[in-house]
Amino acid sequence: MKTSINFKAVKSDSEIHNFRKKTFDYIRKDLTRKNEYWQEDKIADRVLKIEAYCKEKSGRKLQSNAMPVREAVVVIKEDTTMKDLHDLSKKLEQELGIRIFQIAIHKDEGHWDKESKEWKPNLHAHLVADWQDLKTGKTLKHQSFHYSKMQDLAAECLGMERGTAGSIGRLEAVEFKIKKKEEELDALEQKVKEIKSELGSSKFKDLIIKEPDFLGFQRIKTDKTIENYEKTFKLYNNSLLQNKNELEARAKQITELKSQSKELKKEISKLKSKNSTLLTDPNVFALEKKKYLDSVLNVLKKSISFERQKNPHYDKMEKKELIHAMENICKDVSNKNVIPISAFEQLFKSAEIVTSLFAFLSAGMSHDHEPEEIPIQKKKKKKRIIT
Repeated sequence: MKTSINFKAVKSDSEIHNFRKKTFDYIRKDLTRKNEYWQEDKIADRVLKIEAYCKEKSGRKLQSNAMPVREAVVVIKEDTTMKDLHDLSKKLEQELGIRIFQIAIHKDEGHWDKESKEWKPNLHAHLVADWQDLKTGKTLKHQSFHYSKMQDLAAECLGMERGTAGSIGRLEAVEFKIKKKEEELDALEQKVKEIKSELGSSKFKDLIIKEPDFLGFQRIKTDKTIENYEKTFKLYNNSLLQNKNELEARAKQITELKSQSKELKKEISKLKSKNSTLLTDPNVFALEKKKYLDSVLNVLKKSISFERQKNPHYDKMEKKELIHAMENICKDVSNKNVIPISAFEQLFKSAEIVTSLFAFLSAGMSHDHEPEEIPIQKKKKKKRIIT
């Protein structure tokens, strides 16, 4: 499955759409519960910060035609997690200076296939970004190869194939449409031939109604004959279309299944290769483990930040309440991002990380109030990612 990412100027109703602040007629309400949301700032608040920083850094106001906040729609998979998107956000910031401050995962958009009657989901995520260059205070300037790099990062972080390059993709799309139109024309011509063949057969002669006139001559009754032909053509066309649609639907399903099989084989091959390297090279294992734990720590911090926005009363909590709150946040992050509890246990072995996370949660918790132990309850054993 291919992914793509393309940033454009953020729309005025972005937050209303992304965070489902009102009902839309093109979504499935029963699937909205599968959506996930995260934000560091509201767009209006971030724009004010950008304008103030630009004035402070450059001594000038932000240009009126600047686009300091931009938004991208990213194609995702069914099992794409918020952690995956935070990993992508981190890469975008490190390599391109793009700072993501809002993420919305949408799994409630799509359409019903007219032929197969199946639900075809439009799985995607919205990334809203701060486009300010922290060195100059102005907006970031990117070259064409930077936009190509964005596609590489999206594919790498989401574990998907990279989308086709712009001009090539457009050319392939046009060629594909031409091919489909040619196929439709061939099918139409074949249908015309079949109808002509049927019209020339004795079968259609039986549809002609003749009755004697007042002189005794056999005359064609036009109205009855036309009625017979209309009924026959209607039945003929319905039968032809039904068979044609059924064949097309089955062919389409076979093609999709073959494509899925091919992607799964590629994924299995990559996983086997990676597992082999991890098992045989201790340095690679240690590096991958560190990268993974850094990624878990990053998504945990982002989740704590978002939780504080929703519930700003953590600074008034007692130690036990804070520990319980942290435990719940870890469980929630674990469930939604398929992270084993053992990963959090690894993180909380570091006194420095414990102090930092609880200070972040309580917004002012000192070393004297640092909890001695983080009692994260273990769940039933599942497949472990790290040991």
